[in-house]
Amino acid sequence: MADQQAQTGGEKRPSDIPAIRWEEPPEGPVLVLLDQTRVPAEEVELVCTDASALVEAIRSLAVRGAPLLGIAGAYGVALAAARGFDVVEAARALESARPTAVNLSVGVRRAEAAHEAALARTGDPTAAAAAALAAARALHQEDAEASARMAVHGLALLGELLPGGGHRILTHCNTGALVSGGEGTAFAVALAAHREGRLRRLWVDETRPLLQGARLTAYEAARSGMAYTLLTDNAAGSLFAAGEVDAVLIGADRIAADGSVANKVGSYPLAVLARYHHVPFIVVAPLTTLDPDTPDGASIEVEQRPGFEVTEISAPQVPVAGPGGGVQVAPLGTQAYNPAFDVTPPELVTALVTEEGAVSPVTAAALAELCARARRVPVDG
Repeated sequence: MADQQAQTGGEKRPSDIPAIRWEEPPEGPVLVLLDQTRVPAEEVELVCTDASALVEAIRSLAVRGAPLLGIAGAYGVALAAARGFDVVEAARALESARPTAVNLSVGVRRAEAAHEAALARTGDPTAAAAAALAAARALHQEDAEASARMAVHGLALLGELLPGGGHRILTHCNTGALVSGGEGTAFAVALAAHREGRLRRLWVDETRPLLQGARLTAYEAARSGMAYTLLTDNAAGSLFAAGEVDAVLIGADRIAADGSVANKVGSYPLAVLARYHHVPFIVVAPLTTLDPDTPDGASIEVEQRPGFEVTEISAPQVPVAGPGGGVQVAPLGTQAYNPAFDVTPPELVTALVTEEGAVSPVTAAALAELCARARRVPVDG
């Protein structure tokens, strides 16, 4: 089987370019993003000078992943404030850029609340802008710390469920440093297992139609020296049947109050396969992904993406042909069903790993207790 073998020697960061950063050149503050639509062919940065540019970057998936969207949303509010734009208008535009990932609205509202409070207290727009930026930076740092704690809790859980190491982990979409202020969510757990010598194989779902697994997770795994193998999404069943999967680790974009998990489309079939084959199905997500205001999975708004993402294939440096800017792979006029996410019911989730620990079984009561406990425990700086 042709695949990427584990590398020895020093590990490399997934990219020398951070996924997101705030800069203040002489002409005014900007938000700089790694354009994830160009990876792995190129590492190209996008420079956003206002919230509208960031909204477009979010919609086009240049910046993506639930935790990073929260960070980007907060910085977007700070950018609008620093540049003298209408903060409320910018906040509403950012919130609506993608409807499913709850972290986006959490980040936006946190920076907006800081801006509003400082403005009411001081009457000084400059002080209010500084407060919004401080809130965004704090969220960025908290996410990095949450990522590290999730990796610890997730690795401990794997040790309980799969004693002895030699884990063969299947993952879906991208949940690494490209979606986080730290090293990610589900990917961070697999990376921790790799560093401990306990990862035998990372199975990477290609994640169609936009190939976040092939383009981004494989990219991060290769840069981290992990033993990984790429597979098409529809090959997962044969992998389970062959007994080659010890656990499934995925992230989440929104977790409802009852424990239903919205994640990249293709996650639900993996949960069904995992249940049938008696394989642990583990969700790794920060507390910012829990949404107590959404009661159940049926109440989660699932984003519908453009059909051309299915009927065309887009790749950097490839001549365009189709109306969406890619190479046409279906007849012109073909209609496509293209939900960005699907919803996995809580009874199919073995455990939920957060920065405050693991929950199993995943129930409304357990999640409510987890959130209550988190509110009582101060976060170390």
